[in-house]
Amino acid sequence: MRTIVSFLSILLVSCACAANAAPARFEAVVPTAQQETDYVWRNLQDIAFFEQNGYNVSFPVGDLIDALKEKARSGSLTDEDYTALGLFMEQHAYRAEDYERGYQHVTAVLSSLEAMVNSIEDEGYGWNFRFYDRYQIFLTLYGPGGSYNPGDGSIILLTNPRGGFRRYANPVNTLIHEVVHMGIEESIVQRLNVPHGLKERLVDLFVKAHFGDVLPDYRIQRRGKFEN
Repeated sequence: MRTIVSFLSILLVSCACAANAAPARFEAVVPTAQQETDYVWRNLQDIAFFEQNGYNVSFPVGDLIDALKEKARSGSLTDEDYTALGLFMEQHAYRAEDYERGYQHVTAVLSSLEAMVNSIEDEGYGWNFRFYDRYQIFLTLYGPGGSYNPGDGSIILLTNPRGGFRRYANPVNTLIHEVVHMGIEESIVQRLNVPHGLKERLVDLFVKAHFGDVLPDYRIQRRGKFEN
């Protein structure tokens, strides 16, 4: 009887500790065909910005996509084009298994990413670096490499069916870059109206200064123009 009571006590303590443990902030997500359609559509709508700032953007391959890029450049995309893109993605471009290796690689670095964000939080900056209770990392086969949504704390990360990533073998380099973007978006970038090129430089210098010792491959970007 005493053994049973002791076991139950240990079990209850373990459950209580698990309940009180802080949940992981980061989650990797394999997108649906619809989510990829929406993301490709947004990239088409932003194609002028990407080309003006020297971004290398990945798109699906096909005659339809070539035609949509030309229409995007002239600002003549229509609702019918969006519908056609959705059918193309679902029938020809999207395969859930193409994201599996990238998903595995991202989930393997989430604990390191969490530790980096915790270290920024421990610094206690007086200029309100923004943290999120939850960061969702949506994988994609398209786009410029990485992007972020400061409204909900989501990140979109480019991978490929081989599980590789643009610019870095280790995806945590890009992920912490996007986290810092969201952290300073409101308190610095929007408040001071920081131009795009300078914004990228600020993020790069922040990451290099804080994590250069654990991210020796992190590189300062050279694209983008500084504006007056």
